[in-house]
Order: sequence, then structure tokens, then C-alpha cells
Amino acid sequence: MSKIFNIGVIGIGDISQIYLENLKKYTDIVKVIAVASRGIEKAQKRATEFGIEKAYASGDELIKDPDIDIVLNLTTPEAHAYYNLEALKAGKHVYTEKPLAATFAEGKEIMDLAKEKALYVGCAPDTFLGSRGQTLRRIIDDGTLGKITAASAFVVSHGHEWHHPSPDFFYQPGAGPLLDIGPYYMTALLSVLGPVKTVCALAKTTFPVRTIESEPRKGQTIEVNTDTHITALLEFVNGVEATLITSFDIWDSQLPRMEFYGEKGTALYADIDPLDGPNLFGGDLLIRTESTTRWQGLPREDKLLETEWDVAQVKHPFPVNSRGIGLVDMATSINKGKPSRASGDMALHSLDVMECILKSANEKKFYSPSTTFVRPEPLPEANSDADAAF
Repeated sequence: MSKIFNIGVIGIGDISQIYLENLKKYTDIVKVIAVASRGIEKAQKRATEFGIEKAYASGDELIKDPDIDIVLNLTTPEAHAYYNLEALKAGKHVYTEKPLAATFAEGKEIMDLAKEKALYVGCAPDTFLGSRGQTLRRIIDDGTLGKITAASAFVVSHGHEWHHPSPDFFYQPGAGPLLDIGPYYMTALLSVLGPVKTVCALAKTTFPVRTIESEPRKGQTIEVNTDTHITALLEFVNGVEATLITSFDIWDSQLPRMEFYGEKGTALYADIDPLDGPNLFGGDLLIRTESTTRWQGLPREDKLLETEWDVAQVKHPFPVNSRGIGLVDMATSINKGKPSRASGDMALHSLDVMECILKSANEKKFYSPSTTFVRPEPLPEANSDADAAF
């Protein structure tokens, strides 16, 4: 009989809402039994809202709860390493928001401890498990595009001070465009192409001071202490060469979010909004091959299926915001004794690659990651039991 895993959530900011909503759909696999925040009142309010039995005034208190099997870490990046390590020390599996840690050294410490204790670590983003990412994986694996030779990814915007109530951490070490939004793009690339062999990069800070435009701190300034425009070249172990640009210094763009170039065709994430792209579970995936004269595509979940090609492509679940599905997959994988898909190993390699990019930009040298990982298995196609896809 499969075990149902008790989940304790540390950090109950805005992103916790969608996690808690989604995890309630999988009560045969996971059950959220506790939440923790800095202060008991906020934790109690969230617990009452979602019918959660326990509320704690700190993450440390929650980690001590003997009933919790998996800690879901939704804190800000600078706190990821601390709570991930404390949870592992307490004998609990961990699933954490991205990045795995603020530095590669911290991330390696986490994964070394997990292996020592034979515990699982999972890490967001899990958006690559959505219908678009899995469809892309399928058409690449089945040879629709031929051998992949190159790729490109662009995550460019003017940052977060125009909409976020407290955007300071986006401009400090451990964040910036590469470590904040970049993990969505890096993970999408890694899940399709596998590990990276070598990187080189350039980086700069265009605006050393940012003025907050959003309430309640409108008019206050932020000192920027991290690179905010990074251009990188990545050589993958399989020979694919990719261009990655991440920036908070660009007012607007109509670049596609991602493109994959094969000997027989091209596939692309057609989003224009920089908050879309691999951030989404679904969305427009366009392909054009040597046998077609027009782009064809997988429509968004809110569009009608207009052609036979469209219908044929909608074979995968999770077209809408399914954050937390990586945790559900990890719990299922623990029961089955197999590797999870949104794994700590892939997250550590992602962090390794991103840190190599920053070092390359600073030192004007090529760098090679010291880690690797096994490309995750694709999800099964949807069937009559759609969401039971594990």
C-alpha cells in the first residue's frame, strides 16, 4: 500500500496559495498538515483558510514536528539553504522553491547531506512537466525536428519594481534575472537537452539604483548588488549550442521566449510577455518542419482546437498552473523507489551552470560545471485518468 506523505509548508507568501490549492487535489498521495510563518497569527490565518490542522510561528518549530514527512520550502532564496539543511538533518525529505540555494556551495552541501541520509530533494520549477514542456520533449525525442543542433532562450524585462510590493531581494546576490526567472528557462533547457558541458558569458549592471514604482513603498530606492543583464553561451554534452539572455534592463521585447533548432525543423515558445514562456505549464508551442509551409501549434488551454494537428498534440496533462506537481511526483517516486523528475540533482546542475555563467562573465573565462544529472523521464500521456499521470 502506498504511503500518504504529510507535508509541512514553511513560508506562506503569495506563491503558497497555488501550491496549497493544487496539493489538495492529491490527497491520496500528499496531505498538508502544517504551515509556518514568521509569526503565529499569519500562520494560523493560512491554516484556517485551507483547513490545515497545525500552525507554527517559525520554520524551525515546524521541522521538529515528528508527523511531517516532507518539508515544502517556500521561503525567499537566501533562506533556502538553511531550511533545506535543517529539514534533512531532521530526517525529512525536502521540496523547495527555486533556486535550490543562493550559491552552488550551499546547494552541494544540501545534496551531499541528502545522499548521506538517503533522502529525496526536489526543486522547482516544475513547469517543464506541463503540457507544453512535455509536448516539446515528445516531438524532440520522436525525431519530428531531426537532430537538435542549437537553441536559444530569452527572459528579458524591466524587472519587478513596477509591480512587486517589496522588490529589494530581486537585486541582491542569489537573485537578479539569472537566478530569479532564469531557473525556469534553464530547467526547460536541461529537461530537454540534458547536462551542460561548458559556458562563457558577459554581464553588467545597467542601473545601479532602482526606484520602486509600486505601493506601498513607491519612491523608495534599491541599491543593486547583482548583475542585471547577462548574455551566455552554453555547450551541452550532446553537442547542442544554446544562447541565453536574462535581463532586468530592457523596457520591452517581442523576442520568442525559447526556440529549438533541429536539422528538420524548429520549435518555439511563442509567448511575448516575459512573465510567460517556461514560467507557464501550458501555452503556445509552434513548430515548422521541412514538410510544412506554415507554423503549426499547440494552442493555449483557453483556445479552441482548430485543426487535426492541434488535436493530435494535446496528449499531456497539466496545461494550467499546476505548481506543486513536482512535489506530488517526488512523493510518488519515493513510494516506487525511483528518481523523481524535478530532482535536486537537476536543480544543483542548474545552479552550477548559472554560477559558472556569473564567474565567466566576471573573469572573462570559459567554465565547465562540476556536476551532472540524468535527464528526467517524460511524463506519460494523459488518459481517461488524466491527472494520475505518474
